[in-house]
Amino acid sequence: MGLIILCLAFITLPIGLDCPGLQVVLFIPRQIFQLKNLLKKEFAQRAKAALPSNIDRVNIEIWFQDETRIGQQGSLTRLWTKRGTRPRVVRQQQFMYQYIYGACCPDHHKAAALVLPYANTHAMQEFLKEISRNVDQGKHALVIMDRAPWHTTGKLQIPSNITLLWLPPYAPELNPQESVWRVLKDRYLHNRAFNSMDDITQAACHAWNDFIKTPTLIKSLCSRKWAKL
Repeated sequence: MGLIILCLAFITLPIGLDCPGLQVVLFIPRQIFQLKNLLKKEFAQRAKAALPSNIDRVNIEIWFQDETRIGQQGSLTRLWTKRGTRPRVVRQQQFMYQYIYGACCPDHHKAAALVLPYANTHAMQEFLKEISRNVDQGKHALVIMDRAPWHTTGKLQIPSNITLLWLPPYAPELNPQESVWRVLKDRYLHNRAFNSMDDITQAACHAWNDFIKTPTLIKSLCSRKWAKL
């Protein structure tokens, strides 16, 4: 069998992924790479431009937001077993799932989350209300998120104590909420089998509630040196 090469885009910084008989080469556009660095260097200026002019810097809370899918086709991770044995783990083939909408404010050791059945504008609207309820009285939240369609749609009604700031495209590594999902899936939601939507919801809620019991973990996972005003 010959080697098949798929070029997903025409750009400059190659990342290779090799599979038997298949090589996928993803090129990240130089412009996107530059945008990522530009956000880090000019975060304070961009945040100031997005925020209302009457908001004092000391009254701003910086939040990071994202969502992840949890369901029957979940994460498989390593596990302890007797040397020389090959352990078996259940891998479901069904398709029931829920979404955890989560946001963290590392400077104030705070977090908010909802478990919802969809990733769409309506669900995002409900979660913005949840973040708004968790912003301290007299404070204003700068919520940093990616450019998913339900994040950028003009149909969202942004609460008065929230301003949205979008990350550059193709930049999940700039969102520390991704680290939170990795912890939840590795510690609580791996190697699991779920019989119903209620099982998935309860597992997701337990994972999140146990995570936020350690406020210092929120800060250590989500703090970024560049995200300062």
